[in-house]
Amino acid sequence: MQYTKLGNADLTVSRICMGCMGFGDAKNGQHSWTVDEEHSREIIKRGLELGINFFDTAIAYQSGTSEQYLGRALKDYAKRDEVVAATKFLPRTQDEIDEGISGQEHIRRMLDKSLENLGMDYVDLYIYHMWDYQTPLYDILEGLNRAVKAGKARYIGISNCFAWQLAKANGLAEKEGFSKFVSVQGHYNLIFREEEREISALCAEDNIAMTPYSALAGGRLSRRWGETSRRFREDAYAKLKYDAAAGQDETIISRVAELSEKRGVSMTEISLAWLLTRVTAPVVGATSLSQVEGMAKAVDLSLSDEEIRYLEEPYVPHALVGVMAQNTRKAAKDAHVWTTGNQKI
Repeated sequence: MQYTKLGNADLTVSRICMGCMGFGDAKNGQHSWTVDEEHSREIIKRGLELGINFFDTAIAYQSGTSEQYLGRALKDYAKRDEVVAATKFLPRTQDEIDEGISGQEHIRRMLDKSLENLGMDYVDLYIYHMWDYQTPLYDILEGLNRAVKAGKARYIGISNCFAWQLAKANGLAEKEGFSKFVSVQGHYNLIFREEEREISALCAEDNIAMTPYSALAGGRLSRRWGETSRRFREDAYAKLKYDAAAGQDETIISRVAELSEKRGVSMTEISLAWLLTRVTAPVVGATSLSQVEGMAKAVDLSLSDEEIRYLEEPYVPHALVGVMAQNTRKAAKDAHVWTTGNQKI
């Protein structure tokens, strides 16, 4: 395994981050393809054995049971100061807004519950899961800064945002003396490269770590065209993200398969080896031991410039999907509020 610094943070992380969305009690979540605690523990243990020290979960994953599974496994199989644990919180709910719960109070409650789920006194990285258009940015940043000052989070990150949002947030944080975002977790892989338009340049300029999710496109970049799996068939959100562009993506996936055969390695290794030339540490989910083996091997695979060009050449621009498509609509609505003079406080 190889290791690197997480942007401007004093955190040394493995080049692969194990994504834990596939862990948790399926009865308490939205995903039917998640694995139970016994198998989650096996996967986490194997990841640790292979040198993975960076783990990403969220309070929203299977109603917190993903956090619970991860926390118990790390307690049993690792020393706390030798792993980097990241979790995420969602924006306030409409009920919380109606009740007058502030953004700061929401963050405090969410973090305390995540720490309870994880069985930890602190998280290394606390991530703003998606932009909250109904809460002042100052309120969010001050709440996160208080979490850092209280020792409950060492650093903060952000997910699912535009470059202008990240730049605005870190500019305000610097002005106010608050903690700044050290990482961004966006949607980025070989068949969805829209992060290259703006946010990757901002991250390079300001040394912000890129830790993208959906590194294997919901399994599409790890198996030949037409092959399926249980998650492939049942993951409705992945279908939303990728089905519309399937015709555009087939050529790239076929080229991944071609190179994997030529090099005698898995498609997972080819896909992640490409992504590792672009980012700090991709978040890679696993629901089996073989998947852990593949993600770990990718770190040692080097692609030639010619191979990289061959993989990249067929790419065409993609429409934003999922959370970021929602963000586009919300941002446009937010801009309209400002331009019509109904300024938010």
